[in-house]
Amino acid sequence: MISLKTIVILSHLPILATVVLAALRYGQLSKPLQVFSWFIFLSGAIQFTSLWLCLVSINNMPLLHIYVATGFPCLVWFYKTVLGNFISNRIVWGIAILFLLFSVINSLFVQNIFRFNSNALAVESILIIILALFTFIFFLNDTMMEQGIPNIKSLTWINSGLFIYYLSCLMIFYFGDTILFRLSKDLSRHTWVYHSFFSTVMYICFFAGLWKRSKTPRL
Repeated sequence: MISLKTIVILSHLPILATVVLAALRYGQLSKPLQVFSWFIFLSGAIQFTSLWLCLVSINNMPLLHIYVATGFPCLVWFYKTVLGNFISNRIVWGIAILFLLFSVINSLFVQNIFRFNSNALAVESILIIILALFTFIFFLNDTMMEQGIPNIKSLTWINSGLFIYYLSCLMIFYFGDTILFRLSKDLSRHTWVYHSFFSTVMYICFFAGLWKRSKTPRL
């Protein structure tokens, strides 16, 4: 049977491929995809550092706290560039700042940096699911369809990846602390295999989105 460690390592291959593609084609990407690339670079740096810490048996939970606190504002920035004037700057950045404050307070006073920050992850997941749904509706807007949305195929791939991952893993994030420390090893293992599968699906969607856009000159 394949070990959980092997599955986790293999699940990082799509992350590596996506980071490399984003770096190689960055100059050819439109602004929304360039903004999203910064999320990919951040994610790749934290994910691979976290993997190394895991392999040398060092607690990597502090990196998860950093990832959640910094990754969400990056995604908010991405969605703002996609939605443009159809969503208020005040609302978008207000949500980002409030979430950042909530995440920091949670890490300092509720779930310390060496524990699974399930509270912040669950809230982040819900907010991203809402943003992703709003974006799907935006893409289907009659006016937008008539005008045409640049790189809509790429953006749809990326938005779909985020939606699928955060919706599928919401319950894992919410009960993460329980899964890690209270469930049996077998149940915990199967849960994180499930998580690795949807992480892989998400990064395949990201790769597909960047690949489709990278085949045409930047507008």
